[in-house]
Parts: sequence; C-alpha cells; structure tokens
Amino acid sequence: MEASKSEHRHFVIYKPYGYLSQFKSHDSKQQSKNFLGTLHDFPEGIMAIGRLDEKSEGLLLLTTDGKMSDFINGRKVEKEYYAQVDGSISEEAIELLKTGVEIGFDGKKYQTKPCKAFKLDAIPDLPKRSRKIRDERHGPTSWVSITLNEGKFRQVRKMTSAVGFPTLRLVRVRVGSIGLNTMQVGDVVEVVAFF
Repeated sequence: MEASKSEHRHFVIYKPYGYLSQFKSHDSKQQSKNFLGTLHDFPEGIMAIGRLDEKSEGLLLLTTDGKMSDFINGRKVEKEYYAQVDGSISEEAIELLKTGVEIGFDGKKYQTKPCKAFKLDAIPDLPKRSRKIRDERHGPTSWVSITLNEGKFRQVRKMTSAVGFPTLRLVRVRVGSIGLNTMQVGDVVEVVAFF
C-alpha cells in the first residue's frame, strides 16, 4: 500500500567525497566502496533525488516518496555547483559555458543547454575535502559557479573540460531554494518538506 504524504520522510545531506549516491552494494565489486547508508539509519525505501558521482560532494536530497523525486527531477529544478578548475578560467571559457558546449553523453555528442556561470571572486568557504587536492605549486586554480536545469552524468566535469579547464573539485551547493549553508561533510538533516 502506498504511504500517505505525511508518512514519507525527506532528508538533506552533505554527501562526502568518495561516497556513492546509493545505500548499499548491489555488486560484489563494490564491497570496498562507501555508501550513504553508513552516514545515518535511513528508512526503508529511501532514494537519492538526482545523484552525485563518487568524486563529487555536497548537497543531496533523499526521500521515500517516488512522486516527489519525479516532481523535482521533472520540474528541472536549478542545481548550483562550485567547481575548482585547473588554471585561471578565462571570460571566454565562462561565456562558452553559459551558451552551451558539446560534450559526450551515452556515446553520442550532446549540446548542453544555456546555463548561469561566473567566476567566483574568492575561494568559497567550504569544509576541507577528505582527499587533498593538488596545491598551487602545480599551477593556479580558480573557482566557478555553474547553475544547471539539467543533469547529465558528470555534466559539469565534462563542461569544464570542454572549455579547457578540467574540474579538480566539485561541490553541489544548492538545489532549488535549499542550500548547504553551514552544513558540514556527512551531515544529515531530516526535513518536513523540500519546497
């Protein structure tokens, strides 16, 4: 029997670097991987709304309500990412990101939709990552904000690479009106509703 709206549970989490966006292993090759289920005692039927790949971190919404998941994914809710890129990103590269670039997806070429993108003036105040990122001795890095209404697999990484500035660190900082704010890596907050 379908649970009523009030029986569904929703969570906002700060997914750590090195974790898969799933709750347990479905494959013997994944036994040594880190899963979200180790961060909290989540209820049966929990699912991630959109995923973050293993090397990405930041805001992830979880729910037991499949309709809510479909609604958020189907409404094309904005997702904002902070990407630390290799090199000092140029205005020309930012303009290309904004208008759309060609990336590979499912073995085909894909033109990304126009999005919001700008270079951050300062290094964002984010928690330290568990795995060290190369330091400035290997050349400069810069930070860019990219806000998408779509979410192809590894899209932000592919986009920054396409304009010549590969991503070194990727943090999702916002989904719709929900932001990371003061959350720390691994934090899990249960909420009544998302929007």
